[in-house]
Amino acid sequence: MKPFILLITLLASIISSAQKIDKHLQTSVEKLIVDFHGQVGVFVHDLKKNKTIAINADSVFPTASMIKIPILIGVMNKIERSELEYHQSLVYKDSLLYAGVDILGSFKNNEKIELSKVMMLMLTMSDNTASLWLQSLAGGGLRINEILDSLGMKATRVNSRTPGREINRTEFGWGQTSPREMATLMEKISNGEIINKNASKKMLRLLGRNYWDEEAISQIPIDVFIASKSGAVDATRNEVLFVNGKHCRYIFCICTKNNQDKSWEPNNEAWELTRKLSKLLWDYYN
Repeated sequence: MKPFILLITLLASIISSAQKIDKHLQTSVEKLIVDFHGQVGVFVHDLKKNKTIAINADSVFPTASMIKIPILIGVMNKIERSELEYHQSLVYKDSLLYAGVDILGSFKNNEKIELSKVMMLMLTMSDNTASLWLQSLAGGGLRINEILDSLGMKATRVNSRTPGREINRTEFGWGQTSPREMATLMEKISNGEIINKNASKKMLRLLGRNYWDEEAISQIPIDVFIASKSGAVDATRNEVLFVNGKHCRYIFCICTKNNQDKSWEPNNEAWELTRKLSKLLWDYYN
């Protein structure tokens, strides 16, 4: 009799802990995105009530600069293994330059910079020269993808400069993910579940210093802690946020692709949708 009671108790626990769909919020978000000229995926997790919404949440989208979260995890893994040191001095070389307007790319050949500052540039400024350098220091795309696989990620992968992923790179660019998986990575970091608690805390602090704060972040009060990473290329605009407010705690990710509006003005359709979604969620949870 006791094993049977134990089994019933275990099943009840599993059922009670399962995420439930917030049907009202789901309907509101579906209405918000219905007229979008492109493909959009959304995943939201209310961490206080353990309720979710999912719209195309398992579809694969280009990451654009959100791939820098997996790169961050790869670098922190090296640091925890003592293969890199957070404050170690690095030497910048002209061969590392990724043409653009990056801060690191303006450095002179043989100039020194701390690893921690390169990480800051990757996350805060979304510096691509810094990011590709860190991808290499992390062991390359193959090693980062191994870590992602160990975390249960099936859709999220580094494609650029990664042997065997040339076809994926042609379709998705630097990296690929799904809204659910990118939100899950952020949730695992916020819960201290990636590498270890100390490494996760460091990553969360780094993700809380985003210079690019004019889209989803702009709709949340300034006294609320937010960890985030956005990404944008012509036909893709993405953002993932962990929001820790006084009365709410939630994570959401919005991904878009094949967008008709490829402009870089503030009124870009995908950016406007991102702001509207962020406001809707903040108002709903507060």
